[in-house]
Amino acid sequence: MSLIRDFTAPCNAPFGRSRTVMTTRTTMCLVFAMGCVVVPATAMAGGDTAGVSEPESARDAMLLVIQLGIILFVAKFGNLLFERIKLPGALGELAAGILLGPFALGRMGFYGFANGLFPGVSPELSGLAAIAAVVLLFNIGLETDLKLMLRFSLVGGLVGLGGMLVSFFFGAASVMLFSPWVFGRQLGLFAPQCLLLGTITTATSVSITARILSEKRKMDSPEGVTILSAAVIDDVLGIIVLAVVMSVISASKATGGIDWSHIGVIATKAVGVWLAATVIGLLASRKISFLLKWFGERTSIAIMALGLALILAGLFEEAGLAMIIGAYVMGLALSKSDISHVVRERLRPVYALLVPVFFCTTGMMIDLGALTSPSVVIFGFTYAIVALAAKVVGCGLPAFLTNFNLLGSARIGFGMAPRCEVALIIAGVGLAAGVLSPAILAAVIMMVLVNTVVAPPVMIYLLRSDRQGTRRDVPGEKDETTVPFEFPSLEMVEFFVGKLRGVFESEGFFTHHIRHDPPMYHLRKDGTAIDFHHEGTTLTFTCHRRDVPLVNTAVYEALAELERSVRGLKKPLDARNIQSRLQETGPLETTRFNMKDILSPRLIIPELKGNSKETVIDELLDVLVRNGLVKDRSAAREAVLQREESMSTGLQYGVAIPHGKTDAVTRLVCAVGLKREGIDFGSFDGEPSKIFILTLSPRSKPAPHIQFMSTISQILTSSGRERVLACRTARQIYHVFSAPLPAPLPAPPVQPPRRAATKLKLDDYIRPELVTPNLAGRTKEEIIIELLGLLEKAGLISDAEKAGQVVLQREAQLSTAMEDGIAIPHGRTNAVDSLVCAVGVKREGMDFGSADGKATTIFVLVLTPMEGADPYLQFVASVVGALDADGRERVLSARTPQDLADALTGGADQAS
Repeated sequence: MSLIRDFTAPCNAPFGRSRTVMTTRTTMCLVFAMGCVVVPATAMAGGDTAGVSEPESARDAMLLVIQLGIILFVAKFGNLLFERIKLPGALGELAAGILLGPFALGRMGFYGFANGLFPGVSPELSGLAAIAAVVLLFNIGLETDLKLMLRFSLVGGLVGLGGMLVSFFFGAASVMLFSPWVFGRQLGLFAPQCLLLGTITTATSVSITARILSEKRKMDSPEGVTILSAAVIDDVLGIIVLAVVMSVISASKATGGIDWSHIGVIATKAVGVWLAATVIGLLASRKISFLLKWFGERTSIAIMALGLALILAGLFEEAGLAMIIGAYVMGLALSKSDISHVVRERLRPVYALLVPVFFCTTGMMIDLGALTSPSVVIFGFTYAIVALAAKVVGCGLPAFLTNFNLLGSARIGFGMAPRCEVALIIAGVGLAAGVLSPAILAAVIMMVLVNTVVAPPVMIYLLRSDRQGTRRDVPGEKDETTVPFEFPSLEMVEFFVGKLRGVFESEGFFTHHIRHDPPMYHLRKDGTAIDFHHEGTTLTFTCHRRDVPLVNTAVYEALAELERSVRGLKKPLDARNIQSRLQETGPLETTRFNMKDILSPRLIIPELKGNSKETVIDELLDVLVRNGLVKDRSAAREAVLQREESMSTGLQYGVAIPHGKTDAVTRLVCAVGLKREGIDFGSFDGEPSKIFILTLSPRSKPAPHIQFMSTISQILTSSGRERVLACRTARQIYHVFSAPLPAPLPAPPVQPPRRAATKLKLDDYIRPELVTPNLAGRTKEEIIIELLGLLEKAGLISDAEKAGQVVLQREAQLSTAMEDGIAIPHGRTNAVDSLVCAVGVKREGMDFGSADGKATTIFVLVLTPMEGADPYLQFVASVVGALDADGRERVLSARTPQDLADALTGGADQAS
């Protein structure tokens, strides 16, 4: 009973304690109580059925689901604990497994489970761990940056190769040296144990280093990009080495010794299978991506991609290689596709569910009792120091021999030293294969821990210096460029980004929010990759030079959308109608927002003394200040009064909710007051306000202000207002506000994304019958009608009049005339089934409202359907690329439709 009291005590904690803590502890209390009921019932059921044989499969399934639930909770706690002390969460999950395993608490019997919950690692749990390893390596393959690897292939390849060779040799040599004490016999350098432990030392966990580089803003430095590219190459080489080593181990088991001719054949076969599968996967990446897009919905795409990874993993296992190699190959193949981010994003729940199972299960196999053996402890520390030194020297020396000085080489060496996930996976493979024992696995954990604890602090120390890490300056990427755009305000940038994402998504691009501070987005479609981010009022794109016209076109289209929105905002808005809706309620279910978290009787004034808006606000603010909830009264008052100046918060039916955002508070706070005779608060129904709820929320972090307002509107219904005004004490008012309330209806389902279109060519759209070298029109309307006539004559448009209205409406928003005498009038309409265009030339030119004020001579009319992902942006970018200075000269020189079509499509070919 005392334990139950300890759990339930926080539920009655004083006002002001975090709601999350109370909810979590309340949940733990309920789970504990349920367990107290269920476990004895289980034991009693087992006793009642002592003479009945329970199916073994049912018993195994029951034990598995309980084990899985416990693993998820304990692994998460371990993950959070280790991340809090700046260590990888995977080590925390491993420690959780050690604690739960049969060598620690796993075999402790208790009521209902005589043999304990984890008497050993069951085949079912091992199967889940194997699937988790496949998911983990598939994800690592997806994260591989092939572009970065190829860009820095020389120095990155030397660093990765040097680190792999030196680590493998010295790791295997240290095992051979200690083998009489650890394995009880002298092993050769090519013994399976030496080879596998040498392979483990080749692994690099660059996620820790990447986090340090990001925090120090060194990700784009020569050392940063070299570490990242070398880590990619290191992963690839490590997979090759693992494939060869596993083949050697299999061959040595089959022959009972080392038959180098047989091993050579098998190793060659292993490398050949890996290389062939990788090359085929990379070459077929776009085809695989296209196949997966056929499933349409993003979650289905990700699940089917995982299905391919599982199939390939099984085939690799059948071929004598490890399953994780096949999973990595599939991830590597999809890493260059436009769906790689989609797959990673949608598989996060699967990753979060299964990967902790792998690390926990691996931890269960570790025998902590082995650490009482001096030989194992000495070997573990020696193995760790050798692995650390080998990585630093093996990666630092090639860097020093290229363009890096001693400081830069040391940064690279220690940046490549941390080891975690991949090393543990290889160790798990060795344990499953019977090559490693639980005692040796404990030594591997020591190596991982030492390298992960020692290397990052040294890396941080080396990065403190502002000295350059290279002997001479490194030129930037030649084909990559940045395109900045300035905006007048931060609010406009944030609003514009939403429009911009919509423009790209309508083209079939996959958009991904990959970073929040500062916000960064990644766009992918086929071979096109674009990043953009905004800091302050500057929006910056990073892309290949050939994609600059695409970016400019997209920004121009988004500006047109923004212009249309701004014009819509200029129309009068019925703010009073919206205010009245704040107090509308409906038949809703119980809400999750609890007023008790922010309101208490001491924050309520039953009889306000103030007789004006300002005095009532001051009176309620004083209550918050007295209770220590406001740090800066003047700043809070200014925020509330500024909000009142923009629009009165006096609603109807005698309710007012003055509020503001200010960093004078650290969380959402409120105070309530009553003035039964009422005062003029500027309410839109003209009635005096009687019930006042003052709220303040922080400006610099999120707070549930909207949810709070929704809850208030549900409390203060007609009957609710009567109950509040009938109260005479603060506690009575508090009980009315803290009563259970209904919750909002669920949000509508999210529409699936549009499918991406295939790559286009200009000659697929521009044909002689769709172009005219001599336009007769003299006005914008006449030019558009003349070009529409070409499309109608070719049977490509069903309603020319309707299409013309759409194009002219688009012109009314913002002229489509660009610089250098080019105009691209366009619109979306159901009068066409796919993207169509018509081109015309008017050599003397005419005023089309161009940005540079010059006459327009070349007109490209483009129509796309209302639905679908037709490649309008790519088409316009291709046209702009074709109409460079030489292209415009060829177009204006054309005298026949055939010549004009050839000039445009020929210009596109040259531009590409």
